[in-house]
Amino acid sequence: MLKIILLSVIAIIFSGCANKHGLSSTPYDDCKEYYDFQGYYHKDCGEKDIVSYKAIGEAASKAYDSAVDTVTFKEKEKPKQKPNVW
Repeated sequence: MLKIILLSVIAIIFSGCANKHGLSSTPYDDCKEYYDFQGYYHKDCGEKDIVSYKAIGEAASKAYDSAVDTVTFKEKEKPKQKPNVW
């Protein structure tokens, strides 16, 4: 059962197309390249990534931090009460 789940997860991960920004659903960027009236070059690319590498890194660091916090859980030290001295 574990093998089936593992193979399914690997198939889902590699079903997207990897590019320089992240994982997208299309293998190529749909960019519009053109020169305007003054001769300046323009390239308009839509951000159609499913997941960017930046978002993957942030999620991984949050998951790592929460895993480390649960493993190294320490009770917070309670402040010591001062004795009642009259």
